[in-house]
Amino acid sequence: MSSKICKEIYIEPRQEHLLKAIAQQAGVSEAKIIRQAIDLHLGKITAPQTNLAMWEAEREFINQIKTRSAQLGGRDWQREDLYER
Repeated sequence: MSSKICKEIYIEPRQEHLLKAIAQQAGVSEAKIIRQAIDLHLGKITAPQTNLAMWEAEREFINQIKTRSAQLGGRDWQREDLYER
């Protein structure tokens, strides 16, 4: 048996009624019906894609700022500069 994680959930009374009916008709546990429903739903959702090029551009921007020499009397950039990229 694979390991499972216990989750407590709250469902509506109509969901409880349908869940019991479906589980009884299928001859499986209510938990199995819930797991199958989750799998079905998650199969329709695509995971967010990480845009590595954007992260690399951000890293380059940070490295450019880190290599700037310190200016006496304060910073050498304005807040608005951060929003013009």
